[in-house]
Amino acid sequence: MTLKQTEHQTGRARALPAIVVDAAHADRLAHLAEVALDRMPDVATFLLGEIERARVVPSAKFPRDAVSIGTWVTYTDRSTEQSRTVQLVYPEEADIAAGRVSVLTPIGAALVGLSAGQRMRWLTRTGAARDLVVTDVGREPPAAPASEEVQATAGN
Repeated sequence: MTLKQTEHQTGRARALPAIVVDAAHADRLAHLAEVALDRMPDVATFLLGEIERARVVPSAKFPRDAVSIGTWVTYTDRSTEQSRTVQLVYPEEADIAAGRVSVLTPIGAALVGLSAGQRMRWLTRTGAARDLVVTDVGREPPAAPASEEVQATAGN
């Protein structure tokens, strides 16, 4: 079932947020999605749709608060109210334990091009509709909480 079918059945269709894609990544993202159509049609189709509707922006003019490959993004899952910080990466760089989420996952495809404050509905691999809101986007990994910094220096 597609996201549009789910929204139609639930009667909760909403306008999609305006998104941007860095011109340096647009072609590779489209190619990745096309190659993945046979293996993971739902995610690949969703990612292709996001790329097609996005405004492609030259790297030099790409907004600093927009999610792209390599950026760190903090989002809140509206159904659980839990926040999570991840780095959006290409599939070969993905490592969930390190917080690196592939663009070829449902959440990764949903995050592409969003900016702080934007909200997006996406489907999990099991088909459950979820809403997220982006709360922060950065180019550097987030600083470790003070308690972790103290523990890290205490052992030296």
